[in-house]
Amino acid sequence: MAEITLQATPGRELGTGPAKRIRAEGKIPGVVYGLSGDPIPVTVEWRPLRDALTTDAGLNALIDLHVGDETALCVVKELQRHPIRGDVLHLDFLRVSADVEISVEVPIVLEGEAEAVLRNDGTVDHVLFHLTVNAKPGDIPNEISIDVSALTIGDTIRVGDLKLPAGSSTDVDPEEAIVIAQVSSAAIEAEAIAEHDAEVAAEQSEDAEEGAADGGESEGGGDAAAEGDAEG
Repeated sequence: MAEITLQATPGRELGTGPAKRIRAEGKIPGVVYGLSGDPIPVTVEWRPLRDALTTDAGLNALIDLHVGDETALCVVKELQRHPIRGDVLHLDFLRVSADVEISVEVPIVLEGEAEAVLRNDGTVDHVLFHLTVNAKPGDIPNEISIDVSALTIGDTIRVGDLKLPAGSSTDVDPEEAIVIAQVSSAAIEAEAIAEHDAEVAAEQSEDAEEGAADGGESEGGGDAAAEGDAEG
C-alpha cells in the first residue's frame, strides 16, 4: 500500500467557534493521537486531505503526516461528517507502527452476477458491507471482493467462508452472514396472492356446486307435488 504525504498545522484553538472558523477557511480541524504520544490538535487543508482519502485505499490509506518538525505514519481512525450536507467536520489521525497490527474497517465488494438466483425471481442481499480486519499497516487490504456468480437461492456466504489476504485476520463471528440469496419479497407476495386467489376460486366452485344440488332437489319436490294435485 502506497503511503501519502499530508501536511498538518499544530496548535489550533479549541472549541466550537474556532472549529467553525477553520472550516470556513477551507480547512478541517483534527487531532493526532496513539503510540503513547500526547494528543495534538491540528488543522489540515481540505483539498490535500480529500486527495489523500480518495485513493483505492480510502480511509485506510497510510499517511505520512507532517506535524511541525515531526512526521508520523498515520491512518484516519474516525471521520465526522455533517448529517445532512456530508461535509467533513473533524477527523482523528491514529499514529501507527509498521510492525504492529491495527484493526480497521475494510469494505466488502460483490462481484459477478448470480444468474441462477435472478432466473428464479430471487435477490442477492448484501447485509455486511464492512469487515473489521486486523493487520499490520502495510498488509491492510483496500477491499475484500466476493464472487456471487455461483450462488443459488438458499445460499449464504458467511465471514468464515472468506479467504482473507495474507497477513490479515478478523475477530468477527465466522457465522455472521455477508450475502444471502433468497426469493424476492415481490415473488413471495405474488405467490401468496396466487394461493389466495386459488382458495377463493375453490370456495366459489364449491358454493356453485352446492347451489346447483339444492336447486335440483327443489325442482324434484315441485314435480312430485304437481303430480299429487293432478291425481286428486
